[in-house]
Order: sequence, then C-alpha cells, then structure tokens
Amino acid sequence: MISEKMRTRFAPSPTGFLHIGGARTALFNWLYTRSHGGTFILRIEDTDQVRSTEESTRAILDAMAWLGLNWDEGPYFQAERVNIHREMVQKLIDTGNAYYCTCTPEELEAKRKKALAEGRKPKYDGTCRDRGLSRSSASVVRFRGPEAGVTVVHDLIKGNISFNNEELDDLIIERADGYPTYNFAVVVDDAQMGITHVIRGDDHVNNTPKQIQIYEALGYEVPLFGHVPMILGSDRARLSKRHGATSVMAYQEMGYLPEALVNYLVRLGWSHGDQEIFTMEELIREFSLEAVGKSAAVFNPDKLLWLNQHYIMAYPEERLVEAVFPFWEKRGFDLSDRQFVTKAISDLHTRAKTLEEMAEGGVFYFQEEVAYDSEAAAKFLTPEYAGHLVAVAEGIPGLKEYTKDGLETFLRALAEERGTKLKWIAQALRVALTGKTVSPGIDEVMVTLGKERVVGRIQRAVAQIRAAS
Repeated sequence: MISEKMRTRFAPSPTGFLHIGGARTALFNWLYTRSHGGTFILRIEDTDQVRSTEESTRAILDAMAWLGLNWDEGPYFQAERVNIHREMVQKLIDTGNAYYCTCTPEELEAKRKKALAEGRKPKYDGTCRDRGLSRSSASVVRFRGPEAGVTVVHDLIKGNISFNNEELDDLIIERADGYPTYNFAVVVDDAQMGITHVIRGDDHVNNTPKQIQIYEALGYEVPLFGHVPMILGSDRARLSKRHGATSVMAYQEMGYLPEALVNYLVRLGWSHGDQEIFTMEELIREFSLEAVGKSAAVFNPDKLLWLNQHYIMAYPEERLVEAVFPFWEKRGFDLSDRQFVTKAISDLHTRAKTLEEMAEGGVFYFQEEVAYDSEAAAKFLTPEYAGHLVAVAEGIPGLKEYTKDGLETFLRALAEERGTKLKWIAQALRVALTGKTVSPGIDEVMVTLGKERVVGRIQRAVAQIRAAS
C-alpha cells in the first residue's frame, strides 16, 4: 500500500487535439489530487516520433489551461527521457527479464492467423524467447513475462481483476528504432516521477497486468490503479466525430463556457446525490473515486447545452463581456464602446444557450444598416405598419423617461391612441430595429440602442416601405 503523499499525472499523446474523454480523465485526476492535497503532474508522451507534433502539444496545453486544470509539475516530455528508458531496457535484458526478437511483421502475422485458425489466443509464441539473440538493426526487445500464476489488478473503481499470466503476451518494450513502447515507457516514467495513483480510461485495463509485471521486474513499487469507464455516443458506440464535436477546444469555439464543460464532464460517470450543478470548490470537496460508476457514460449534447445556458445566465457581467468579445471581434464589429457592448450582452444573456448563439443573435446591435429577414420584412415592413413606425419615431425625441418602463408606457399609450394592439406596433418596431421577429424585449433593445439609433433605424425602415409601395 502506498503511504507517501499522493502524486497523480495526466499523460496525453500529442498526436491530435485533447479529446473529451481525455479531458474527463485529466479532470478526475485533478479533482482527486486537489481533494487530497497531492501533486498533479502533466507529462506529454511524445515518443511516437511520426505522429507527435508541436501543434498538438500546444492544443493540449491550451485546452488544459482553458478548463482551469493547472498542473504542479511539468509539462515533462517523454521523448527527452529516451536514454533513461534504454537504460531500464538494458537492466531487464541483463537480469533475464527481457530478450531480443527478430521475428518479422510477416512472420508475426502468419503466427497470429495460425493461432486464430487453431482456436488459440493470438499471442506471441515465444519463438525468440530462449534463443539468446543479440541486438541488430532489425531486432526489438520483448519483456519476458511469467508463464504461470495470476496477476491481480487492485482497481480503485472496478475492484480486483485477475489475469492468468499464461494468457498475457511477451510484449515489445523497445522498437527496432530504439524508442520505447507505451507500456514500458509509462512504467519507467510513472515510477521515477513517484506517481502513487494512476487514474486513466478503462481501455487501458488489459495493459495494466503487463505493466505491473514490469514494475515488479524493475524493482519499482506498484502504484494504485483506477480505470474510468468510457464515454459513449447516444447509440452506445464509442464517442466519435459522428456524434458531434469531440475536441475540447471545438467547444470553446462553439461558445461553451469552461465551467459548463467541466461540470458536464465530471457528471459523466460520477455523482453526488441528485446534485447537478457544482462550483469547482464543491467538486474538490466532494469528489471521490468511490462515487465513479463502473459502467460507461453516455454523452448527451442537450444536457451540456442546458448546463451552458445556466452558466451564461449566472456568469458575472464583466466575465461574460470578456467571453463574448472574441465572437463579435471575429465578425469585424467596432467594440470600442464598452458600455454599449455590456448593455447588449445584458439584453441577450438570458436567451442564449452558447456564446456563439448570443453573438449571432446580437449582430443587429452593431450593424450600421440592419439586414432585414425577408419573411419578417414582407410581413411587417408594409404600408399598414408605416404609420405606427412614423408615430414612434416622432414621439421618441420628446420622451423624458427613456427607460424600459417609460417606453412601455409610451408604446401602450400610442397603441391605444392609434386604435391597434401593442403587439402590432411592437413587432413592426422589432423588425425595423433588429431585422428579425425574435429578439430581446423591444423596450430593452430600444434602451440599449439609444434614441438616435432607434429613430434612424425606424426612418430607414419607413423609407424602404415607401420605396417598395
């Protein structure tokens, strides 16, 4: 049993973006570590020289930072430790726990097919196990696993899992190019970095007994393991692009708030009573591996949208302004009037499910000339509404109380005076000011736009009606 201070790690491969599943694994590690006052380490596993890229590394670091998952040590880079891995490979060779193998890929494939045809497990048959071969340009190094007995994984989430050693492979621990394989490098790095708890996806369960044997062969203390169930799509297949976005940063680009994504990810497989919404402080206080479920979690985009809308509505105004800013900036709008931007966001924030939706819904605030929806204009920018709009434009300059209440009183009185319903004036006014039939409350829009913009937009709408008549 490990008694020292807790040390956990998140160790992604920089071969692409940070996947939603990887982000949840990082989050579970981070919360578990923070709840126990431990040390959280970030290690980039970049020994795959062909597929690893600096761009992917940067994308992973950016995603971690955006989610608020700060690390205490690192990032360490596995490729910088290759000489250490080679030393440990040599140690296993010297102690008889590893051997050189020269079987070609073609030979291995033939062995695999023969084993399957004979109803045997397609594991390596040990051809080179006792040949005493030396290193060559074509040789790999295999771990000499025990051929009898049982290796037990004491899983913090799934409970004890037993593996018969005779069914385990003599896995390759060093490739012909001299680079270590995942199963070997991860053991050396975790052991030398003092990792006490390895929390990762349950797609690694079958790797764990092999890794435990390597720990023991190198004389390292075996850490505690916890394997988190996978995330599935709505069809209960493994989560992939066909189920929607799987990249963490894609959710940032779509206008999700990091707090919403964190809250959603933690609830994929973990629960605390019936509580759905948590602050980060609450998550740190309440998170435990005992409450992580054993079965796979199903990703529900609608639930994430619901959470995101909640966080948008609850976000402090100044932080929401900062969050929405980039979405209007990329549209090329002039955002120099900070007060105006803040007022627009105040109007919009109770209606939008994403920042992108909010930005798109508020485009009309920043347009010099509003773009009219064709159906909306055909219905409400017509001669029968022109008189109502003219009356509004004529009355606004003299309004002393240009507030929501003042405007509501003014519009109601105007509707009564003109013998029509308020909704008909309001809808024509909405299209004239926003170009659409759906927007925040028309009184809110008018206050935010200000008298000058409102009168100017009404006059332009009236001009269009007359030009089309």
